[in-house]
Amino acid sequence: MATDYDAPRKSEEELGEDSLQELKSRRTEKPAAVVEEDENDLAAGYELPGADLSGEELLVQVVPPQPDEFTCSSCFLVRHRSQIAREKDGHFYCAECES
Repeated sequence: MATDYDAPRKSEEELGEDSLQELKSRRTEKPAAVVEEDENDLAAGYELPGADLSGEELLVQVVPPQPDEFTCSSCFLVRHRSQIAREKDGHFYCAECES
């Protein structure tokens, strides 16, 4: 059931005003049938312009690690040496992973 989080909430007094019969009738009402669509079916119908990249080749220049860089042993990102927060057993950890 969808919830509107922007809708005003009822106070405790308003909640207490609901009669017992009204609450029981709401509980016994059958929910409307929900039709779930398969996301894969929806995605198959879309074709993005210029999306056929099957013939493309990705060219990336790989640069070796610089003397002032390290690879964090937690997030595996290459960082500047000024970002080293801790070294343990020869492994370096960046400041973001330590916080």
